[in-house]
Amino acid sequence: MSHDQPPPGEPPEEDPFLKKPQGPPPGEPPPEGPPSSQGPPRGGPYDSPYGAPYGGAGGQPPPGSPYDSNAYGGGPYGGTDPLAGMPPLAPFGTRFLARVIDALIIFIPLGIVSLFVGGWNTANNTGAWDEVTNQVNTGTQWIWSVISIVLYVGYDTLMNRKYGQTLGKRWLKLRVAMLNDGSVPDTGSALLRAAVLWVPALLCCLCIWWAIIIVSIVTSRPYRQGLHDKAARTVVVSAAQ
Repeated sequence: MSHDQPPPGEPPEEDPFLKKPQGPPPGEPPPEGPPSSQGPPRGGPYDSPYGAPYGGAGGQPPPGSPYDSNAYGGGPYGGTDPLAGMPPLAPFGTRFLARVIDALIIFIPLGIVSLFVGGWNTANNTGAWDEVTNQVNTGTQWIWSVISIVLYVGYDTLMNRKYGQTLGKRWLKLRVAMLNDGSVPDTGSALLRAAVLWVPALLCCLCIWWAIIIVSIVTSRPYRQGLHDKAARTVVVSAAQ
């Protein structure tokens, strides 16, 4: 993944998924408590807001786990893990199911409209495949491709910009977050993420591009970022409370 991080800024305070503080405020001495290896004192001001989700002392992940800040040399610069203080990364299977739901949310009504206006003619006869192939290069089909791109990219962009979640992710309790601070993606990041995900797939190579996206998520360490996530510098995390 790219080691470039967006410049730090002041994220909106109302966002409940922002990264939580990992140390005392500037100029304030750290609270008294057990050695740092044991984590912050339970109930203290810097105790993990998620309790001990990884089963380790003080809410620390076990050594070698994907959430251990030392497992991959810490963060992008060898320091604090950028995911520290954020919810766990989303499982791949749940992400995939959420993406299928989102695709159907657009595909089903678009397909119904296409049938009524003659977007595709797939009559079952000996020349059916030739007929479909011929339609791909027609002006009508290019219009439908553009409409599809606008709908898919627009849906992803608007939902992720406003809520950090598409409907599929909301129903399955997932959320898109900026890697640097856990905030909801801004308009530029949400648009770039959606464009990288959908434009190549809808223009020329749906199955191939989705296969590439899947492989990029499965093989990405430690953040499970697809190519669209890497372009926008986002991650997908659990939104379960």
